[in-house]
Amino acid sequence: MSSLRRAFALALFKSFDLAVMVCSFLVAAAVTRDVHIVPLNEYLAIRVEVRNVVLFLGMLLLWHYSFSVFGLYRSQRLSSSWQREVGDIAKAVSLGTLAIMAIALVFKIEIITPMFIAVFSMTNFTTTILSRALLRTGLQRIRVAGRNLRYVIIVGTNERAMETARLIESSPQLGYSVVGFVDQGWSGNDRVRKAGYAIVSDFYRFQIFLRDHVVDEVMICAPIKSFYTQASRLIAQCEEQGITVRIHADVFTPTLGRRHRDHLGDLPMLNVNVGAMKGSAVDIKRLMDFSVSLFLLVILMPHFIIVALLIKLSLPGPVFFVQDRFGLNKRNFRLYKFRTMVSDAETKLAGLERLNEAKGPVFKMKKDPRVTPLGKLLRRTSLDELPQLLNVLKGDMSLVGPRPLPKRDCEGFEQDWHRRRFSVRPGITCLWQIGGRSTVSFDRWMELDIEYPPVA
Repeated sequence: MSSLRRAFALALFKSFDLAVMVCSFLVAAAVTRDVHIVPLNEYLAIRVEVRNVVLFLGMLLLWHYSFSVFGLYRSQRLSSSWQREVGDIAKAVSLGTLAIMAIALVFKIEIITPMFIAVFSMTNFTTTILSRALLRTGLQRIRVAGRNLRYVIIVGTNERAMETARLIESSPQLGYSVVGFVDQGWSGNDRVRKAGYAIVSDFYRFQIFLRDHVVDEVMICAPIKSFYTQASRLIAQCEEQGITVRIHADVFTPTLGRRHRDHLGDLPMLNVNVGAMKGSAVDIKRLMDFSVSLFLLVILMPHFIIVALLIKLSLPGPVFFVQDRFGLNKRNFRLYKFRTMVSDAETKLAGLERLNEAKGPVFKMKKDPRVTPLGKLLRRTSLDELPQLLNVLKGDMSLVGPRPLPKRDCEGFEQDWHRRRFSVRPGITCLWQIGGRSTVSFDRWMELDIEYPPVA
């Protein structure tokens, strides 16, 4: 497919997604409001306010942005993961729906109710999934029939290159056809010829071959370390003739991390992250944390006032307990809690160390004498944690994540893998609380903490 035809097809694709959004909007409006047939002259006489037109155009732009940011307009030719595409669609629809909800709240659009949002998002998600499934199936059938193929050259004749060729040959739905291999003369070339493939060029005649043959992509599977100079020259020659280059990603093999491409300014970088949550996923999580914490702070304000009054009337000293804690990547922040201990609890800790009932660097004591009677009630009901919604609103914490430990506990970590918990923004509630609270061992506690996807 030519670049012009591809651009035209992509524009139609984007327009279709916007049309689905508009149709879903109309369906939701029809389902959630009384709709009756009006005469044509009355319909034409309906006034369309400029404000509403501008707001709806803004919704369309945000919808298009949400689909673009999750990569739904990138080529899926090499992607065989339908589940991943469904997940990306769900994220894009969720982000776009949140944007519409925000516009509705700010500009008080009466038609957009909770029922409207439910019908709209479900209609759009279902329609988009079905359309993408039909498109994927149609494109695969076209490629299997030998049309819309991309002709590829494989650089290298090692086992990695052979695996790539075998994968392409066994996956006709990808729409690739192997033109041949490029490599210098060595004994491994005989294996390639016996498999039925051609050695079409060596490194020195590669540029001439590109001039005279149809080549859409070049896949470099040769070991980069020993062929760095040749690979750099081949890439430059492909760039000069406008040919796409793909490089095998197994340059390094990290034990725990996942590799992904990124940029530092104009410099390409290969990043290794231990399951890192990146980009738009972080933005969505932060948006949810901010929205939910703000909502809960407003709704729970009467409870805040009641608890604060009870603490003030029953305990001498401040209402809030404020302590420095380690946050994301060991950034310091001040954590807020309702005070549940006597005012000089910190100074009494040293005298209680010998009574510590927890293994590891943390301090736990079931019958801690510093906890007041009201404090026991607040801890049992978790009401003492409510002020941490302020930390979530500020961005120091998340709603869900590993509990932020006092610096005294963190300084006692003996294993470096324990410190992986700092790659996640701390949260109000976490897996170890759900899985047994104080009955969970320290090592198991740390293992549960590092199950969260780190935030890059």
